[in-house]
Amino acid sequence: MTSYGTIPTSSSPSGTPVNLEYISRAKERLKAGLGTRRPWREMFQLRSFNLPKSFREAVARVKTNIGYFRMNYAIVVLLILFLSLLWHPISLIVFIAMMAVWLFLYFLRDEPLVIFGRLINDRVVLIVLAVVTIVVLLLTHATTNILVSLLIGVVVVLIHAVVRKTDDLFADDEAAGGLLRSSGVPSSS
Repeated sequence: MTSYGTIPTSSSPSGTPVNLEYISRAKERLKAGLGTRRPWREMFQLRSFNLPKSFREAVARVKTNIGYFRMNYAIVVLLILFLSLLWHPISLIVFIAMMAVWLFLYFLRDEPLVIFGRLINDRVVLIVLAVVTIVVLLLTHATTNILVSLLIGVVVVLIHAVVRKTDDLFADDEAAGGLLRSSGVPSSS
């Protein structure tokens, strides 16, 4: 078995099937991939909700919250879409197949995606996968159901992004990407 460019982290004993090792590695990667999502408790802290004072503040909140809770919002929209497809079995099968594609191309990737020697940003992968998923699902003739569920998902995300305050989102230096570190104070790390 060849592993082009990868270094195996463990070798399977002669009695252990390769499928079990693959499943356990996939499980670890899924946990690591979902690790980039923010805790649901942080997303729904009641003390962090209030209405914005102006339209400009609402737009700033939406931008900040979508950047911070991007993975959570993707999960919410996909869950709403999944629930709406329960009454359309063919669309549900297509959706599950597309979820497998999502898992391998977005959630379970260890390394950045490179196509034709170009590094593809995670945001681009997210947008392309979302568009491809929608187009493929629309081909299953559940158009109204899919469009309504996507509209509901977007509305839910926008409402949350507008009413969720952004004051406490960057509580630690690592989450802020070093934004809290002032230039005159040396880092503790």
